[in-house]
Amino acid sequence: MVAAGRGNRLVSRLIHRAHAEPGWYLYAPACALVEADRARPGTAEHIAALPSITVVDLDLSAALAVARETTWATAHTRHAALPTPERPDGAVVATADPGQWKGQPVRILDLTN
Repeated sequence: MVAAGRGNRLVSRLIHRAHAEPGWYLYAPACALVEADRARPGTAEHIAALPSITVVDLDLSAALAVARETTWATAHTRHAALPTPERPDGAVVATADPGQWKGQPVRILDLTN
């Protein structure tokens, strides 16, 4: 999310594609949105205003997953990427910091330029 605010072209293309093509969805876990806004003020409002992005609430199961971790953003993102009835294959974590996800049980999309 911070990369979007910094003008990362790959992130911009991903957001555009989600807006323009049916079947493409982008999710912003609430805890990651908070952390992104702390790193780059104004990011949360920008991301939340985009019509192609759905903010993932911190529901009970997510809160329980987050409670066991030290980094809420990573824990909530990992939880949101796990398979659910709505997304049986789970979701892919789009990141400009792929090293952060090494060893994590998620698929990643590397958005480094």
